Amino acid sequence: MTVLAPGSVSLRVYPLDLAPAQIVAEMRHEARLAEEAGFDGCMVSEHHGGFANYLPNPLLASTWLLEATDHLWAAPCPTLLPLRPVSQIVEDLAWTYARFPGRIGVGVGAGSIPVDFELAGVPHTEMFPRYRAALKDLADALGGRASGPLADDPGVKALAPGQIPIVAGVQTVKTTERAARLGMGALYNSLQTIDAVREQTDAYRAAGGAGPSILIRRLWVGEPPTANIATQMTRYRAAAMTGEATARIVDRWGKGDNQIAGSEGTAVAEELYDTMIRSGCDTVNIRIFLAGLTPAEIHQQLSRHATETLPRLHSLLDSHKQNN
Repeated sequence: MTVLAPGSVSLRVYPLDLAPAQIVAEMRHEARLAEEAGFDGCMVSEHHGGFANYLPNPLLASTWLLEATDHLWAAPCPTLLPLRPVSQIVEDLAWTYARFPGRIGVGVGAGSIPVDFELAGVPHTEMFPRYRAALKDLADALGGRASGPLADDPGVKALAPGQIPIVAGVQTVKTTERAARLGMGALYNSLQTIDAVREQTDAYRAAGGAGPSILIRRLWVGEPPTANIATQMTRYRAAAMTGEATARIVDRWGKGDNQIAGSEGTAVAEELYDTMIRSGCDTVNIRIFLAGLTPAEIHQQLSRHATETLPRLHSLLDSHKQNN
């Protein structure tokens, strides 16, 4: 399936609590399992300074997954756009596309955690102004409108408009409308309520958005590991409180964990599909990872999703596409 295409089903791949060399090997292995299971693509996220279970360069990590698979797409998603010159991000994406044509996309976000900005040498107070400016520059460059010295880079020059699709992490109606105006897809926060996501998807389409509206949800087949879930939610909420615009964003989160669990994968798929329909989303990014999980637990979940969840989910999505 086309990278980040509406209707695609992707897996978020996380570094587990392992030594660095083992992390690389395990992420590559999980990508192979994801491809065999029927996932269309994988996403990798960015944080710095040892933030638990994240990596400092998600594009680099995406290339590990691409090298390990045959047709799976991958996307650094989100890349924290204010932390580096956007021209360098564009060059890196363009040359990655040259190595893996048709298999790389990008998702972007503003970031929030102060240590990420500290290590980049970027004032935290400049987060939003830098992000807004970089969004337009990224859309222009990957849309065939690069200018200045960037347009002379051979990798950038060889790109056709839209060959590297972009989605933007959004948490408010205003940011969702901006993504639509720039020709980007919309990637919603995993903790947002269905009502909050629906409000944004409606605004996205009303603003002319034609890309994917990507719902993020955690899935679990079998008895959910409640202690791991609680630890993960505590981490997310604590991290959110260190960022800017906390109330504006966190107030749109639900009180729970948005975990979809069931004894059988078919039931999980049906609940996920129902959530997509009610939220107005047409695309989904699935998370299995939770704090403290072992590789064996991740592998077991991928196996159950392969035989139970994904066949039913793909069937439901195909039927919806045919009827709409």
